[in-house]
Amino acid sequence: MIKGFDVCSTKRIRSVTYLCILLLIVNCKNRNSLPDPLEAGWNNEAVCEVLEDNVKTRILKCTFAPGVGHEKHYHNPHFGYTIAGSRFRIKDTTGTKEVNVPTGYSFSKNEISVHEVLNIGDSTAVFLIIEYK
Repeated sequence: MIKGFDVCSTKRIRSVTYLCILLLIVNCKNRNSLPDPLEAGWNNEAVCEVLEDNVKTRILKCTFAPGVGHEKHYHNPHFGYTIAGSRFRIKDTTGTKEVNVPTGYSFSKNEISVHEVLNIGDSTAVFLIIEYK
Protein backbone atom coordinates (compact mmCIF):
# COMPACT_ATOMS: atom_id res chain seq x y z
CA MET A 1 0.00 0.00 0.00
CA ILE A 2 1.19 3.51 -0.78
CA LYS A 3 1.81 5.57 2.33
CA GLY A 4 -1.08 8.01 2.90
CA PHE A 5 -3.62 5.99 0.87
CA ASP A 6 -6.07 3.67 2.48
CA VAL A 7 -8.34 1.12 0.83
CA CYS A 8 -11.32 3.53 0.77
CA SER A 9 -9.29 6.23 -1.01
CA THR A 10 -8.09 3.73 -3.60
CA LYS A 11 -11.65 2.56 -4.25
CA ARG A 12 -12.86 6.17 -4.63
CA ILE A 13 -10.06 6.95 -7.08
CA ARG A 14 -10.94 3.84 -9.11
CA SER A 15 -14.64 4.75 -9.09
CA VAL A 16 -13.94 8.30 -10.28
CA THR A 17 -11.56 6.99 -12.95
CA TYR A 18 -14.16 4.51 -14.23
CA LEU A 19 -16.83 7.22 -14.25
CA CYS A 20 -14.58 9.57 -16.25
CA ILE A 21 -13.79 6.84 -18.78
CA LEU A 22 -17.48 5.98 -19.12
CA LEU A 23 -18.40 9.65 -19.70
CA LEU A 24 -15.69 9.97 -22.34
CA ILE A 25 -16.91 6.85 -24.14
CA VAL A 26 -20.55 8.02 -24.09
CA ASN A 27 -19.61 11.52 -25.28
CA CYS A 28 -17.46 10.19 -28.13
CA LYS A 29 -20.12 7.70 -29.19
CA ASN A 30 -22.92 10.29 -29.27
CA ARG A 31 -20.88 12.85 -31.19
CA ASN A 32 -19.30 10.40 -33.59
CA SER A 33 -22.48 8.47 -34.33
CA LEU A 34 -23.51 11.32 -36.67
CA PRO A 35 -21.48 12.73 -39.56
CA ASP A 36 -20.21 16.30 -39.53
CA PRO A 37 -21.47 18.64 -42.31
CA LEU A 38 -18.68 17.70 -44.71
CA GLU A 39 -19.21 13.96 -44.22
CA ALA A 40 -22.99 14.24 -44.44
CA GLY A 41 -24.53 14.34 -47.88
CA TRP A 42 -27.81 13.58 -49.61
CA ASN A 43 -28.55 10.25 -51.31
CA ASN A 44 -24.83 9.37 -51.12
CA GLU A 45 -23.81 12.61 -52.87
CA ALA A 46 -21.68 15.32 -51.25
CA VAL A 47 -23.35 18.70 -50.73
CA CYS A 48 -20.44 20.53 -49.07
CA GLU A 49 -16.89 21.24 -50.14
CA VAL A 50 -13.92 22.62 -48.21
CA LEU A 51 -12.88 26.12 -49.28
CA GLU A 52 -10.31 26.63 -46.51
CA ASP A 53 -8.96 24.55 -43.64
CA ASN A 54 -6.39 26.03 -41.28
CA VAL A 55 -5.48 25.92 -37.58
CA LYS A 56 -8.32 28.28 -36.55
CA THR A 57 -11.22 27.56 -38.93
CA ARG A 58 -12.67 25.27 -41.56
CA ILE A 59 -14.79 26.99 -44.21
CA LEU A 60 -17.36 24.96 -46.14
CA LYS A 61 -19.49 25.86 -49.13
CA CYS A 62 -22.72 23.84 -49.15
CA THR A 63 -25.04 23.79 -52.18
CA PHE A 64 -28.64 22.51 -52.22
CA ALA A 65 -30.60 22.32 -55.47
CA PRO A 66 -34.40 22.08 -55.14
CA GLY A 67 -35.28 18.70 -53.62
CA VAL A 68 -31.78 18.22 -52.21
CA GLY A 69 -31.11 18.17 -48.49
CA HIS A 70 -28.49 17.39 -45.90
CA GLU A 71 -28.87 14.14 -43.93
CA LYS A 72 -28.92 14.35 -40.15
CA HIS A 73 -25.56 15.65 -38.96
CA TYR A 74 -23.90 17.61 -36.20
CA HIS A 75 -22.22 21.02 -36.30
CA ASN A 76 -19.50 22.21 -34.01
CA PRO A 77 -19.79 25.90 -33.05
CA HIS A 78 -19.98 27.85 -36.30
CA PHE A 79 -21.06 30.95 -38.22
CA GLY A 80 -23.05 30.64 -41.43
CA TYR A 81 -23.87 33.01 -44.29
CA THR A 82 -26.47 32.48 -47.02
CA ILE A 83 -25.02 33.28 -50.46
CA ALA A 84 -28.26 32.23 -52.20
CA GLY A 85 -31.44 31.48 -50.27
CA SER A 86 -34.46 29.22 -50.70
CA ARG A 87 -37.20 27.58 -48.61
CA PHE A 88 -36.22 24.71 -46.26
CA ARG A 89 -37.78 22.04 -44.12
CA ILE A 90 -35.61 21.75 -41.00
CA LYS A 91 -35.75 18.90 -38.48
CA ASP A 92 -33.90 19.45 -35.22
CA THR A 93 -34.29 18.78 -31.51
CA THR A 94 -37.24 21.21 -31.32
CA GLY A 95 -39.24 19.51 -34.09
CA THR A 96 -39.87 20.16 -37.80
CA LYS A 97 -40.45 23.57 -39.35
CA GLU A 98 -40.52 25.16 -42.79
CA VAL A 99 -38.67 28.43 -43.19
CA ASN A 100 -37.65 30.87 -45.89
CA VAL A 101 -33.90 31.44 -45.72
CA PRO A 102 -33.21 34.69 -47.59
CA THR A 103 -30.04 35.57 -49.45
CA GLY A 104 -27.72 37.49 -47.12
CA TYR A 105 -29.05 35.82 -43.95
CA SER A 106 -26.44 34.95 -41.32
CA PHE A 107 -26.64 32.62 -38.34
CA SER A 108 -24.41 31.23 -35.62
CA LYS A 109 -24.29 28.57 -32.93
CA ASN A 110 -21.99 28.60 -29.92
CA GLU A 111 -22.58 24.94 -29.07
CA ILE A 112 -22.77 21.62 -30.88
CA SER A 113 -26.07 21.33 -32.77
CA VAL A 114 -27.82 18.60 -34.75
CA HIS A 115 -30.27 18.89 -37.66
CA GLU A 116 -31.44 17.63 -41.04
CA VAL A 117 -32.56 19.95 -43.85
CA LEU A 118 -34.34 19.69 -47.19
CA ASN A 119 -34.58 22.41 -49.84
CA ILE A 120 -38.33 22.56 -50.58
CA GLY A 121 -38.02 25.78 -52.57
CA ASP A 122 -37.66 26.28 -56.30
CA SER A 123 -34.14 27.76 -56.33
CA THR A 124 -30.67 26.46 -55.52
CA ALA A 125 -29.40 27.56 -52.10
CA VAL A 126 -25.73 28.11 -51.24
CA PHE A 127 -24.26 28.57 -47.76
CA LEU A 128 -20.85 29.34 -46.31
CA ILE A 129 -20.22 27.59 -42.99
CA ILE A 130 -17.28 28.80 -40.91
CA GLU A 131 -16.42 26.33 -38.16
CA TYR A 132 -14.23 27.29 -35.23
CA LYS A 133 -11.46 24.93 -34.11
